[in-house]
Amino acid sequence: MKIFYQGSPGAYSHLAAKKIHPNNEFIPCKTFEECFKNCNQNSNYKTIIPVENSIAGRVADIQYLINKYKLQIYAEHFEEIKHNLMAIEGVKIKNIKSVRSHSQAISQCQKIINEFKFEPIIAADTAGSARFLSENKIRNEAAIASELAAKIYKLEIIKSNIEDNHGNVTRFLIMGKNAIHPEFKNKNYITSCIFKVKNKPAALYKCLGGFATNNVNLSKLESFSDQNSFEQYLFICEMYGHIEDPRIQKSLEELAFHTVSLDILGVYEASRYRNIK
Repeated sequence: MKIFYQGSPGAYSHLAAKKIHPNNEFIPCKTFEECFKNCNQNSNYKTIIPVENSIAGRVADIQYLINKYKLQIYAEHFEEIKHNLMAIEGVKIKNIKSVRSHSQAISQCQKIINEFKFEPIIAADTAGSARFLSENKIRNEAAIASELAAKIYKLEIIKSNIEDNHGNVTRFLIMGKNAIHPEFKNKNYITSCIFKVKNKPAALYKCLGGFATNNVNLSKLESFSDQNSFEQYLFICEMYGHIEDPRIQKSLEELAFHTVSLDILGVYEASRYRNIK
């Protein structure tokens, strides 16, 4: 099994993938679409995709790729993001003039940047910043990246857990081409779908009515425009429950009646991180 992730080796997606499937082969991709495309072409491949962060919110453009390729969701994973300040071995923090990383990592580590008056340098990704530092042997510059990136690129971690807010968590989805649903047992499940509402008054209200009448709890409802149009909207919807649960089935039947299109994106066990009661 090959698992594709976006970013350089040592990216947080790479770190999360190693925790979930430690014995698989991990292949970096330059873009998220490359990850989706590879999995769409081969049913033996999987991809791990970050979809939202507890601080920064949803990851841009992922919902459009989910709609375009309609890969199936097999699992979810919540990864605590721990940023580390790293440099060439032997470099002291007093010698560092600038720090390089992804824009979100830079914004999430403002306290240490301001404290030491580092000049921030925005880069494409965190692990790529660590690789750049290692390859170019820059001694007055540091990178913000994962512990795995420091290990891969042989950098020395000067300070660990430098993020401003601890408890910074990213939710990842493990996705692939084939529809595989777990057996319906006494566990907590999530059913994900994507639908387009009819262009009529109260269309969304009617779509959601079935969930209320069947006592189904929604964990997520996210809207985005359809092909740069502001006339009709698509919604990614996640509900607590298995698709074989009669309550879920009745809710989806009513939802389908009020939509232009409805696609099931996956049925999977809810992560223990959710602490569902």
